[in-house]
Amino acid sequence: MQETVVIVVGAGPSGLATAASLNLLSIPNIVLEREDCFAPLWQKKSYDRLHLHLPKQACELAHMPMPTSYPTYPSRLQFIQYLRDYVSHFGISPVYHRLVESASFDEVTEKWKVKVRVINGGSDEIEEYSCRFLVVASGETSDAFIPEVEGLSSFKGEVLHSTQYKCGKEYAEKTVLVVGSGNSGMEIALDLSNYGAKTSIVVRSPVHILSKEIMHLGLFLARYLPFNMVEYLTVMLSKIMYGDLTKYGIIRHEEGPFTVKAKYGKYPIIDLGTYKKIKSGEIQVLPALTSIRGSEVVFKNGESHPFDVIVFATGFKRSTNKWLKDDDLLDDNGFARLMPPNNWKGKKGLYCAGLAGRGLTGARVDAEKIANDIKTLL
Repeated sequence: MQETVVIVVGAGPSGLATAASLNLLSIPNIVLEREDCFAPLWQKKSYDRLHLHLPKQACELAHMPMPTSYPTYPSRLQFIQYLRDYVSHFGISPVYHRLVESASFDEVTEKWKVKVRVINGGSDEIEEYSCRFLVVASGETSDAFIPEVEGLSSFKGEVLHSTQYKCGKEYAEKTVLVVGSGNSGMEIALDLSNYGAKTSIVVRSPVHILSKEIMHLGLFLARYLPFNMVEYLTVMLSKIMYGDLTKYGIIRHEEGPFTVKAKYGKYPIIDLGTYKKIKSGEIQVLPALTSIRGSEVVFKNGESHPFDVIVFATGFKRSTNKWLKDDDLLDDNGFARLMPPNNWKGKKGLYCAGLAGRGLTGARVDAEKIANDIKTLL
């Protein structure tokens, strides 16, 4: 049994920010990570052309700004280097290949008991840890999700999740369907089209499309103007720039982009060039798919089209509820039950970081609050 003051589950940005904040306060902690590196989503499961969709100031972790030499929207590789420097600067040493199987609070010892499986080289070893405080920082994007689709197993081409997609070069001249119209789906569709793939994308729900400039302006104005006014101006600018989207098969959400984010956790689409491709017909917009028959995909409007490749940009699920024996802090989907600013603290020394749908900004704020709160309890 290994004992420490704090165990942090997850070495993504949320876990790293929490560990850094704890280290600054000289609070002993162990970071457990199931993969073989920190920030595995960024290092191993992101496409090559990815850049931060928000300005770097909104994506900095606790206690360390990004280099002034970085552009406003750093690339994936630049952000990974920032995280590498962050880990080194704060002396963070995650324990890798550790899959948490259970975590429960012992009422007798008043400590958390964490059971971990070592998943390295076929090992089936079980380790046990004990801690006074437990921080769930396993991320909003922990487990890739592909929905059940009738006939998917019969598809004759290649099927992959967006976490497996790297670059459109290998799909040149192929007919590719992207399922999912979030930011990843839209950018992957753009990348595929840029490399000459015959690209279609499924857009089944209303969305908001904003340019980087409109989004940046909205974040700036939010510091000085009322929420409703900022949202009104943002939507108005979007309408001026993109016009009537219904002619291209896209419906603009009736509620504003920031309201949709707060209520449903759905980010607005940051347009990086996909709209222009849709407008020109280089990317085809299709409704929800209903089934697959061999190489043919059937859609809600009754049409069917053949494809060589299907890329599911359908998001993620969280598996926290499978191992965390607690009913108060997180909901069944692995998100914080309470809205900010009360999302980060549970009972009996349980905390969560980066699970309130507020991105890297939320991870930074949660990490600092958690470390400061634990310090007051020691």
